[in-house]
Amino acid sequence: MAIAQDLYPSEDDLLYEEELLRNPFSLKLWWRYLIARSEAPFKKRFVIYERALKALPGSYKLWHAYLRERLDLVRNLPVTHSQYDTLNNTFERALVTMHKMPRIWIMYLKTLTNQKLVTRTRRTFDRALCALPVTQHDRIWEPYLLFVSQKGIPIETSLRVYRRYLKYDPSHIEDFIEFLLNSSLWQEASERLASVLNDDQFYSIKGKTKHRLWLELCDLLTRHANEVSGLNVDAIIRGGIRKFTDEVGRLWTSLAEYYIRRGLHEKARDVFEEGMSTVITVRDFSVIFDSYSQFEESMLAYKMEEMGLSDEEGDEEEGEESGVEEGDEEDIRFKGRLVEEDFERKILHGFWLNDKKDIDLRLARFDYLMERRPELANSVLLRQNPHNVEQWHRRVKLFEGNPTKQILTYTEAVRTIDPMKAVGKPHTLWVAFAKLYEQHKDLANARVIFDKAVQVNYKTVDNLASVWCEWAEMELKYKNFNGALELMRRATAEPSVEVKRRVAADGNEPVQMKLHKSLRLWTFYVDLEESLGTLESTCAVYERILDLRIATPQIIINYAYFLEEHKYFEDAFKVYERGVKIFKYPHVKDIWVTYLSKFVRRYGKNKLERARELFENAVESAPADQVKPLYLQYAKLEEDYGLAKRAMKVYDQATKAVPNNEKLSMYEIYIARAAEIFGVPKTREIYEQAIESGLPDKDVKTMCLKYAELEKSLGEIDRARGIFVFASQFADPRSDPEFWNKWHEFEVLHGNEDTFREMLRIKRSVSASYSQTHFILPEYLMQKDQTVNLDEAKDKLKQAGIPEDEMAALERQLAPAVDNTVTKDRKVGFVSAGVESQCDRGVKTSANHEDIELPEESDSDDDDKIEIAQKDVPSAVFGGLIRKRDENENNGEVDVTKDKDNENRLGALERIKRLRQN
Repeated sequence: MAIAQDLYPSEDDLLYEEELLRNPFSLKLWWRYLIARSEAPFKKRFVIYERALKALPGSYKLWHAYLRERLDLVRNLPVTHSQYDTLNNTFERALVTMHKMPRIWIMYLKTLTNQKLVTRTRRTFDRALCALPVTQHDRIWEPYLLFVSQKGIPIETSLRVYRRYLKYDPSHIEDFIEFLLNSSLWQEASERLASVLNDDQFYSIKGKTKHRLWLELCDLLTRHANEVSGLNVDAIIRGGIRKFTDEVGRLWTSLAEYYIRRGLHEKARDVFEEGMSTVITVRDFSVIFDSYSQFEESMLAYKMEEMGLSDEEGDEEEGEESGVEEGDEEDIRFKGRLVEEDFERKILHGFWLNDKKDIDLRLARFDYLMERRPELANSVLLRQNPHNVEQWHRRVKLFEGNPTKQILTYTEAVRTIDPMKAVGKPHTLWVAFAKLYEQHKDLANARVIFDKAVQVNYKTVDNLASVWCEWAEMELKYKNFNGALELMRRATAEPSVEVKRRVAADGNEPVQMKLHKSLRLWTFYVDLEESLGTLESTCAVYERILDLRIATPQIIINYAYFLEEHKYFEDAFKVYERGVKIFKYPHVKDIWVTYLSKFVRRYGKNKLERARELFENAVESAPADQVKPLYLQYAKLEEDYGLAKRAMKVYDQATKAVPNNEKLSMYEIYIARAAEIFGVPKTREIYEQAIESGLPDKDVKTMCLKYAELEKSLGEIDRARGIFVFASQFADPRSDPEFWNKWHEFEVLHGNEDTFREMLRIKRSVSASYSQTHFILPEYLMQKDQTVNLDEAKDKLKQAGIPEDEMAALERQLAPAVDNTVTKDRKVGFVSAGVESQCDRGVKTSANHEDIELPEESDSDDDDKIEIAQKDVPSAVFGGLIRKRDENENNGEVDVTKDKDNENRLGALERIKRLRQN
């Protein structure tokens, strides 16, 4: 065969050819030759590849590059082209020496797979697995499985390949099961899935849980019930139900669906009923019930449709019979035989029980199922917690109108519930059970139920006491009064010593041993005795309550009321005396109030000393916040039956005994009563006492205003003005304009120009003193409460009535001093409106940043006569913000300045007194 001219080496190739002649086994020379001829035609390059591989048949690099170029050549050609045969032959020649190279095998196998050569591809895969070591088999199995999963591959071939693969790697059984499901091989898929679930050491590489695998198996078995055989489907699904608790309802419905597909409808109903009676969650119950109702509804619809079709066929047959002529005897005989055969079939299959027209029965069954839904749902909740009392009550209500069912439910409830584990009040079930018999006039059985109920060991004594009280109320309802009293005596009887000893030996004390100390039971008993018993028996019950030390203040009061109704007043007071000795405050308050009011009402002035002694004991034992009503009652006694002076003394004692927040109201009452009894002038002493008693500043100011009004009404103008002057130190003009308006009106009506100017000067002085106090309040508030910042402190001052511009100016003045101040205790003296400037004195000192400039109007000749000073401010208010004055005092100011400062600190009334003395 002649070789084409273009395949011969050209002049450019001679250089490479000469080198290859000298060294034909050099891979480097052949590779350089191929790279240099990369633009040459394929045929020429293939000749070079063939020559190189003939010299170096074991070169992986050459074979790989040669095969890649062969693959690129056939990429766009049909698989039937002859180049594919050449390519396959080239792969076969390469595998002679490259049979240990998995990459060559993979390239060859993918090429064969694309050519759809099934048998040849399968055999090549097998050859690859035989040639390669087992550590590299996973690189072959991956394309092998993809090959057998393609369409057109025989199922048997795929099964054999997958089974071989599972021997190599059993962990991929899920892939095999998925393949079986896709191939509709239900039998083997279910068997493989069942074997996986039975393997305790199985680990899903796809992250599936055992529960999910169970659900997949159940779906497989139920949807393909007729195709799967050899497996005990019932046992498999029930095993899953026992093993898992989540979504049990779905497993039950799967089992029922399995029987439905097998045509065993009655068995499916049994499964539904069993599932609804065993699940413990409402969710599972809803799943089962919905499936059950849907099944019954679909069966009913199918039967009705079938019945409709049969009726139509019957009508057609009747029409045909009406048109039959007398000569058609053969057709009549044929139809007669059909009727006989149908009759015989009914006899053989259970006669009428197998009648297909059972729509009424199925409809009744469906209605019964829907009616039972509330009962079945309640059963689910009771299975969750059989000791839930509320659920048992709801269950009884479901059977309303059916006493037999209610009695059975109550019986089951009281047998099931453990009182120590009960949620709710278990005694209510016993009471409701007994009342059910009572409603039907069966008192004998009701008493039997109550008798059993009082023997139950409840969690608390109150439950047992409630049962006894309900029993007694039933006896009262039917006029059995003696029986009710006997029940109470029986219930309140204290257990004997022998019984106590026996219970102590057992170590488990029932509530019946504590019943005789139940306050609820004794309260009911004493009510019965008051209504039905005698005086002696009722008093005996009350005394027994007191002996057991279970009495309450209300019982003491009721006992005393009972004795008072029967005219035993002294005995009633003795009961009160016992009550006030037993109880302490605040419980004894009602007893004291009732006791004192009853005693005063009874004896009045006849036993005044005894009443006074009682009141003294009452106020002596009462705390400060509870003593005010007693003092008022005490004073009322003295006003009505005693001496007025003693009443005033009582009021005076009350003002000292009550807490600070009630002193003002107490002084107001004191003043009102004194004015009514002794006249208005008597109240002056009380006002002065109130002002000096340490009331809060706000209350002192209020008291001063009332005092001033009193003096003004008596014509004592000077005294009223002095009171205003004294009270002015408690009234900031910015926040309390009402006080200054009243003083202004007072001076307009009763003053002159001098007194009015003095009032204005004092107002400015007080305003300045409050400004001098308030300018450090932001810092003080922040020191007092670390959570308050400067802005919040300024907001508080705004609410107090201090303008924002003044606060800002004070902050600017204070800024340099705040950083360098040293904390010292000091007092701020009064800043007078007529203080001489330092320049006039001729003393040269540094400017004081704390000085406040006052208007020139404040300079007056009359200011030297009366100077108003501010009350000393506690040093804790200022902290370490003011330093200048202390520095001046520590540096040795002259004694005259100190005396003047001390004089400036005097209060208003004290300054007035000194001026009058001079």
